[in-house]
Amino acid sequence: MRIAMFGYQTWGHRTLRALLESEHDVALVVTHPHSDHAYERIWADSVADLATEHGVEVILRNRPDQALADRLAELEPDLIVANNWRTWIPPEIFRLPKHGTLNVHDSLLPAYAGFSPIIWALLNGEKEVGVTAHMMDEELDAGPILLQRAVEVGPKDTATDLFHKTVDLIGPLVSESLELIASGRANPVPQDRSKASFFHKRSIEDSRIDWTWPAEDIERLVRAQSDPYPNAFTYYRGQRIRITKAFVTERPYGGTPGRVFIREGDGVVIVAGADARHGRNPGLAIERLRTDDGVEHAATDFFRSMGGYLTRYPED
Repeated sequence: MRIAMFGYQTWGHRTLRALLESEHDVALVVTHPHSDHAYERIWADSVADLATEHGVEVILRNRPDQALADRLAELEPDLIVANNWRTWIPPEIFRLPKHGTLNVHDSLLPAYAGFSPIIWALLNGEKEVGVTAHMMDEELDAGPILLQRAVEVGPKDTATDLFHKTVDLIGPLVSESLELIASGRANPVPQDRSKASFFHKRSIEDSRIDWTWPAEDIERLVRAQSDPYPNAFTYYRGQRIRITKAFVTERPYGGTPGRVFIREGDGVVIVAGADARHGRNPGLAIERLRTDDGVEHAATDFFRSMGGYLTRYPED
């Protein structure tokens, strides 16, 4: 098959690598220009560089335009394959190939369509994450599913761990999908839209800790914002601190959310939960934190005395 590919960052890079290693002809690669967005500077293996190394034509676009549509029409691809393409692909493009457009998305669709699915899934305490290959239609990430692969979320897994687990699924998933499509054995199954969810792009604001959340949720936020993602952060006496390691306490702690309370094990306990005044909630024990100068501290060294509050904003 003659294939055109739309993709970006490491997800797109792994997809293109699988296409180049296949028996099929990669005729064109479309990718986004470099971005300084916090979430696009990481996992930033260059799709354009990989294509150029293999002599494949590259077109840079933020979104498809008529010139791109015309070039695709000239090439007459049998299939388009997309992964981590950040803007809408119109029907005149995704319907152009004989076999349509195969999109690879890093969630177990129909759940977690949209952006940053691994982070959102970890935040929500999902037991599994994965990758889905589906045929593109008019609605984002909503087309019928061809293949899906899942991995377990461990109790201490970070978003970084889950990225590595799921990105390794992309190559085999793409290869198997190509084989099914080329052989005529593809049988995509419509998604159950009653189970669908759709999430927005994450920004720095989404890393801000709200101490009225339950400790379990904040602990997952810390793991979801693991390096190299923007870390979960809060303020202490006007200074921003980034929380890099924490655990949910064994015993309950009561009081006002955000209170720097007491040591437990290797951590310093922060009161958490909207109903913490009842004294029945576990706290969040901070073990490691990072200040804005880039220095990492043990929480037991940083909080030399107990008392005071962690706040959402420096002026709180």
